[in-house]
This record gives sequence, structure tokens and C-alpha cells, in this order.
Amino acid sequence: MARPEKIAIVKEIKEKLQRAQGVILTDFRGLDVHELNDLRRKVGEEGAEYKIFKNTLVRIAARESRQEELEKYLVGPTAFAFGYGDVISLIKTIVNFSSKHDALQIKAGILEGEVIDAARIEVLASLPPREELLAGLLGSLGLSLGGLVNVLAGPIRDLSGTLNAVVQQKTLPETGKS
Repeated sequence: MARPEKIAIVKEIKEKLQRAQGVILTDFRGLDVHELNDLRRKVGEEGAEYKIFKNTLVRIAARESRQEELEKYLVGPTAFAFGYGDVISLIKTIVNFSSKHDALQIKAGILEGEVIDAARIEVLASLPPREELLAGLLGSLGLSLGGLVNVLAGPIRDLSGTLNAVVQQKTLPETGKS
């Protein structure tokens, strides 16, 4: 029979898996308490949380949340970074931390309900910041809209030029000039 504490933890894990925009699984073996607290602080600055749960309880929550693919990564000590905001910033934070602390190994992640491996997480970490991507998109839209305005203004310019020529042609004979 399951103990009430374990049932509550499974419920908490399920809630976090469902609420999070993204989740990153890490192996934290070899990190000391100071380094773990430093990682928790940095993750917290990204609007996320870094928690350690027993793999058996996570397996139960993963099955109940229909995230069975996650189970193959639940080997050895596993900690979870639950991202509730900008997941790419969270990924960058964890990848940056793991590059400075070899003991932290990225196992896998969940992004938009899909389980992704460590290699895809590394690729996502190499993306430019969200603001830079949005600025590029807006710049491209601005150029595209400028071109569209130019194209749409073309017939009006042509009509204006034609009308101008007609007006000049009609006014020349009246003044007697040729």
C-alpha cells in the first residue's frame, strides 16, 4: 500500500510536469552542496525550479502524465529543472553551468510535451536569445512591408506620371508654345 507522503509527491511531480513549459533532466553526481545551491539560484532567476525526486516516484508520475519515454532517462541520481517561463533561457543557463562544472550532466528534457535528448538540448542552447530572434523577425517584416508598400505605390506613381504628362501636353498648345 502506498504511503500518503509518496502519493503526495507523485501528485506534485505530475502537477509540475503538466504545468512546466519545459523540463530538463540532469545527473548531478559530483556536485557539492555549494554548487547545487548555486545552480538552484541560477535556475530560480530564470523563473524555474531545480528539484530532486526519487526515480521510482517520477516513473509513476511519468506514466500517469503519459510521458513514458522519460523512463529510460531515469537511471542514477536525477534532478529536474522545471521551467515555467522562457525555456530557452533555462536551457542556456543549465548548459552554461554544465560547461563550467563537468560533474553536471544533461540527460534529456521535455519541450512542448515531447521528450528530447541531450544533443537537442545543446542545439537549443546555441540559439540566439529570444529578444534577438524577435528583433530579427521584426526587421525582416519591416523590410518586407517596405517592399510591399513600394510595389503597391508603383501603379499610383505611374498613373500620376501619366496624368502629369497629359496635363502638360494639353497646356502647351493653349499657350502657343511648341
